[in-house]
Amino acid sequence: MSLGMLIGIIALIVVGGAVALIVTGLRTADDVDPLEERLLEYATAGETVSLEEVELSQSFAERIVLPLARRFGELALRFTPQNAIQDTARKIEKAGNPRRLDPTLFWALRIFGLSLGILILIVASIAPPGSFLTGGRAILIGLVMSLLGFYVPELWLRSRINRRQKEVRRALPDALDLLTICVEAGLGFDSALDRVRAKWDNELSLIFARVLREIQLGKVKRDALRDMSDRVDIPELSSFVAAVIQSEQLGVSMANVLRVQSDAMRIKRRQLAEEEAQKAPIKMLFPMAFLIFPSLLIILLGPAALILLQSALGGVLF
Repeated sequence: MSLGMLIGIIALIVVGGAVALIVTGLRTADDVDPLEERLLEYATAGETVSLEEVELSQSFAERIVLPLARRFGELALRFTPQNAIQDTARKIEKAGNPRRLDPTLFWALRIFGLSLGILILIVASIAPPGSFLTGGRAILIGLVMSLLGFYVPELWLRSRINRRQKEVRRALPDALDLLTICVEAGLGFDSALDRVRAKWDNELSLIFARVLREIQLGKVKRDALRDMSDRVDIPELSSFVAAVIQSEQLGVSMANVLRVQSDAMRIKRRQLAEEEAQKAPIKMLFPMAFLIFPSLLIILLGPAALILLQSALGGVLF
């Protein structure tokens, strides 16, 4: 086996391990500890097992890969500014805590991605002359891999934030309509929120459910509503929360406030839909120019080009 092939195999193993850590880190995790869950299963079945047997019954990812990713993330957090960690925590909250992420695991994923490009540069430095990873090609590939590995988790998190905010915007007018009906029927604001939460199964219902749990645990209602607005960070929900808090402080009719907010949200949703419709022709221009038009040209001009090549003019030109 040549030295270049050996280096390539080692690089493939390391890159595969990094990818496995990233995939395992992004997998859906449970709220409970896997060891506690497995011990509870054995206790329910009436079996007596040792802690070592329970650990060995877990998968390889739960025993080794995920703890290693979290330890690596804790090491990365020691060299990360505190402002960046707090900003990451806020973004994860805005995204709805997807896949039970935390700042430790998120920064571990980013560092893993950055290490891919560094690994390519290290392999290129010890590769024999004439191999694929040499010179400027290795620097370019390493730079591209580092940038992609470092920024792809950030782009993924931003896309989850935008998707969640868009879903909340779409569901908010209908939820306020139902909230208005419940309040006018004589229910309190908390009971109306619970009815809305039970009606749908979307991001907005999960947000309302968290607010209700915080209020039940003793948190002041206005603080719970403000925290809800900060976690979602959209103007529509902030306006709704501010109107509800002012209504309770000033003694204004809650039903009238909710009806006004519902009408305003519906107008805002229609305006956003019209804005997206105006953007559609511009977005359609790129696939038409690069995918549809070349295909039409090939279909329409292809036979004529073949005939031209077979003619006397084709022999003169080619």
